Amino acid sequence: MSPAAQAAAGPIPEEVLRKIREVEIKARVLADELLLGTYRSVFKGSGLDFEEVREYEPGDDIRSIDWNVTARMGVPFIKKYREERSLNVYLAVDVSASSWFGTVRQSKRELAADVCALLAVAAMRNHDRVSLLLFSDELQEFIPPRSGRDHVLHVIRQLLYAESQRARTDIARAADFLGNIAKKRGVVFMVSDLLDTGFEAPLRTLAKKHDLIALALNDPRELELPSVGVIALEDAETGKVAEVDTSDRRLRAAYAEAARDRRVERRRALARMGIDSVELFTDRSFVPALMALFRTRTRRS
Repeated sequence: MSPAAQAAAGPIPEEVLRKIREVEIKARVLADELLLGTYRSVFKGSGLDFEEVREYEPGDDIRSIDWNVTARMGVPFIKKYREERSLNVYLAVDVSASSWFGTVRQSKRELAADVCALLAVAAMRNHDRVSLLLFSDELQEFIPPRSGRDHVLHVIRQLLYAESQRARTDIARAADFLGNIAKKRGVVFMVSDLLDTGFEAPLRTLAKKHDLIALALNDPRELELPSVGVIALEDAETGKVAEVDTSDRRLRAAYAEAARDRRVERRRALARMGIDSVELFTDRSFVPALMALFRTRTRRS
């Protein structure tokens, strides 16, 4: 929603403002205590900016000599560059129907909002620009990269309160969109339960252009079923309902095995594409898993 559209929609209800501030404060605390130094070391600037031409001094790298200027001036000159620190950070968040599923502490949608708020605040503190793409089987909303606290608060609000729809996930469409619109190399966080198929080629293409990280959202009940008798299970994205007898031990074992195989294949597929990934769960803090990923990337670099 543009600033003009927000103004036309009238004042934001106090309870909405309170929730946005709560999420922002929690993200600020986590960013200050845990993430800022790690974030900066993991995500480098997007390139080098030309700064000046100056006369060569003993100890300068001879590879930086500007031969054209040197020929004109008759003495050696070098080109100086500085790192362009500012990055564009894209938060691509799955808001399909399955994102509202949650059986413990929070839904996958709420988990996505918390982790993205933390990433947005860390980016803001490092003077990076934050962008938000909300997608399901359609591109629901795109907020272009900007910096500043007001912008981050707007991103958090949309993460929390963007309209929900009964829709499936189309990761390929989101990846294609970002690949077309994001011309400058940046960092892309793909935040989804990845309950989709046929997205490998678009993700691989996007990963060649940008630093792409997949944050896979999970809920415990997607991994194993409790023994509670006959229950009705509904596919949130299609509306199909099936009754299953969870007291059947073999059924529960087959369900858990299928979920385990799905996660293993997902990790392998992302690794084949050169995409870092981390599993996040609605029944536990996401911070340790995120920090472990960042530490791994820091050691590797």
